[in-house]
Amino acid sequence: MRIVFAGTPEFAVPSLRALVAAGHEVIGVITREDAPLGRKRVLTPSPVAAAAEQLGLPVLRANRLDAAATEWVAERAPELGVIVAYGGLVREPLLSLPAHGWINLHFSELPRWRGAAPVQRALEAGEQQLGVTVFRLVPALDAGDVLTRDAREFAPGTPAGAALTDLAEFGTAAVLEAVELLARDPGAGDPQTGAESYAHKLSREDGRLDLSLDARTVLARWAGMTPEPGAYVLHEDQPLKLIELAPVPDEVAATAHDAAGATAPGTALLVAGTAVLTTGDGLLALRRVQPAGKPAMDAAAWLRGRDGRAVLA
Repeated sequence: MRIVFAGTPEFAVPSLRALVAAGHEVIGVITREDAPLGRKRVLTPSPVAAAAEQLGLPVLRANRLDAAATEWVAERAPELGVIVAYGGLVREPLLSLPAHGWINLHFSELPRWRGAAPVQRALEAGEQQLGVTVFRLVPALDAGDVLTRDAREFAPGTPAGAALTDLAEFGTAAVLEAVELLARDPGAGDPQTGAESYAHKLSREDGRLDLSLDARTVLARWAGMTPEPGAYVLHEDQPLKLIELAPVPDEVAATAHDAAGATAPGTALLVAGTAVLTTGDGLLALRRVQPAGKPAMDAAAWLRGRDGRAVLA
């Protein structure tokens, strides 16, 4: 099938590569403009732009799918548009331009977690089953008919970045299946059913952890906010980013609980060389932290520089 692809971040790349590998004719790739990255703010192509150029595909860099983008797509006469995390809206007349319309790979089991941050919000809510849905793009947000879907389980404490990387590969099968389904039946698709929920865009303040909550809730929120916008607490009125947090290993759990005793929530301490963090009802293993203005470091080493104990809020 003749396909125009739109996407920007790293987790859109597997779908692009899968479409090419499956023998589909990807006639053009739309991605957002090069962006300044790093301390030197060097203009850098998006991961999708870099992948498309490696594959020898024509690329349009555009931060909006405007009239110029629509003309660029029309010149290529695609049968189908495929979009994965492009970062902009597809409106008419571009929406109806491909013969089979547009399909979107979304990282949730729609209609749950429509919106900008489905994986992050699902993890924050304590969900371990995360899904992918390929659906027809319509003007309403993430509301089109479903073509294919799938889901898998993730271990508690899996950070959003790792989950998205996994789902990006996992979701390629659903994308290819949806394209094949449309080739056989251009009218395919089933209306979304079930309870709707919305995955609001993340802000820095979303990353602030409340250590008075139970350990399961703290770990879930940390997972949803890692790596972006970043989970953090305050230490001596300065932000301390928690880079790695996990359940306490079984081999030190009993010792850690005895050592922590009735210690107040928000206390980080060393137990048999392991950094642990007290919460409202238990402990978590604190593995890596990043103090304000400093590089990330081993949490146990950070605590050793503070006589093995620190109060976090």
